[in-house]
Amino acid sequence: MTDPKTAETVGERSPDMALEALTGALGALHTGAYLTDDEGCVIAVNAHAEQLLARPGAELVGRDAHDVLHRNRHGEPIARAQCPVRQAIFAGRTAQGADEWIERGDGSILPVSWLVTPCDVGDRNTVTLVIFHPRDAPCLPAELPERPAASLSELERLALLAETTTTLTATLDVDEALRRLVKLVLPRLADWAVIDLITERDEVWRPAVVHAENGTLVNREDLQGPMPPVPEGSPMPLSRALRGVSSALAGPETYQGPPDSGIAVEQRRLFSVTGMHSAAIAPIRGVREIVGAITLGRSERPEPFTAADIALLEDIARRAGLALANARLYQRQRKVAETMQRHLLPQLPSVPGLEMTARYLPAPNASQVGGDWYDAFALSDGATALAIGDVVGHDLDAAAGMAQLRNMLRAYAWAQHEPPSKIVEWLDHASLHIAEASMATLIYARTTMAEDGRCEMTWTNAGHPPPLLVTHDGVARFLTDGHGILLGIEAHEAPMGRVDATVTLPPGSTLVLYTDGLIEAPGRSLDEGLDRLRRHAASLAHRPLEPFTDHLLERSRPPRNEDDVALLAVRIPD
Repeated sequence: MTDPKTAETVGERSPDMALEALTGALGALHTGAYLTDDEGCVIAVNAHAEQLLARPGAELVGRDAHDVLHRNRHGEPIARAQCPVRQAIFAGRTAQGADEWIERGDGSILPVSWLVTPCDVGDRNTVTLVIFHPRDAPCLPAELPERPAASLSELERLALLAETTTTLTATLDVDEALRRLVKLVLPRLADWAVIDLITERDEVWRPAVVHAENGTLVNREDLQGPMPPVPEGSPMPLSRALRGVSSALAGPETYQGPPDSGIAVEQRRLFSVTGMHSAAIAPIRGVREIVGAITLGRSERPEPFTAADIALLEDIARRAGLALANARLYQRQRKVAETMQRHLLPQLPSVPGLEMTARYLPAPNASQVGGDWYDAFALSDGATALAIGDVVGHDLDAAAGMAQLRNMLRAYAWAQHEPPSKIVEWLDHASLHIAEASMATLIYARTTMAEDGRCEMTWTNAGHPPPLLVTHDGVARFLTDGHGILLGIEAHEAPMGRVDATVTLPPGSTLVLYTDGLIEAPGRSLDEGLDRLRRHAASLAHRPLEPFTDHLLERSRPPRNEDDVALLAVRIPD
């Protein structure tokens, strides 16, 4: 028989005294026997098993018993979901059978009868004892329990798994993926669906407890929300699933004893409130980590879950895990991109006599950052500088070029008391030789407050959509003067110098600077987008600046917009 020390070395496990005693007792059995752990891996083999299998025990210890031993009558591997021995092991119940085959070390197939039973080794931990013998040696009773059958046919199972893959991979939003997962399993497989997720800070959150009631899915928000931490070493089914140890069947009786953790308390409450009499619990595994766990429960249906249902749930959970891991990665990239973009954008200054606000919305492709930007800052001569721009591209190069242009513009504008056209000409030359931005559009403006309270703005436009001025009376017009070519065009391609334009901003008026993502959409002309922006801005003229900006952004941005949007709004006091 394999020595317990060998099992510890090969399988990398440390059995306690009870496990050592059970392992030693295997030698007293006059038939083949082996022990498996929670994951179905062999931890000990007796001498009779070594003889029957023509294999040394060390070759089996630490390996999945199903994968290395169980075959069909033709010697071919069988699916895990169709192996009654494995189903009994993971169900944690006693079962027996007489129509199985085991592969021997020489490649031959041994027909066997078998018995599986869980064994308590103390501290609420269990291992499973598997006994087998050649089928021609009578040892087991003649009457055998029926093999558990899945609630769905094999064709229905395959159809459900295919639908799961297609449905869950079609979204990169975690919340939407969870809603789709619930709709896939309810009411087809269960009356209740419960999902627990492990957050990036290793906290547990229960985002979904859903009940199928008369064809309608009802969220039980009173049972959702934060959960206690995952306890180490707890043998309770949900705790084991959240650690990625194994799947399990459970019922209200599972949590009737003294609770070993806060999760056990919550599970007892879940069974009590929902009335579930049977539940199947499986871990949701991502690519490299455990994402969470899914629980299916039955309260109205009388039939309990079986080990075959566990196998189906594991397949569903495996597909859900990959979809949720991809969605999480996508959202993580989106958060990084947005954070980077927002840190590159400035805080607006407090300017007496002007009210300012700004908005930035990233492109739908969350893994990319854009070159859209805005800026506002005080100049050394007391004027206030306003800028809006868009660097060509949607990648890190565009973001880097945007930051360089913005910083150079600030330096030129602060150091030189020159009109906007001259500042932008210097920026034009610098962008060709210093900045990494290939081409960009830009509006740069200076605003000054006269002694009589009038506000005057002088600006130049380098290929950017024109500013929009909206009076307090709702008259909206585009400021099309001061227009020139894009930044980054060679001097011989732009023989004419840049020009300035000046306008007086009436009291109570609103100046809107924006990027093209607010007005451009596939299949629509630029004029349509400009007209839509003008009409919405005019209708919002009496709104305070913050809601004016929010509603203008919401109403004017095309629904199929594929670009990021920057918007800077300035209100002249009435």
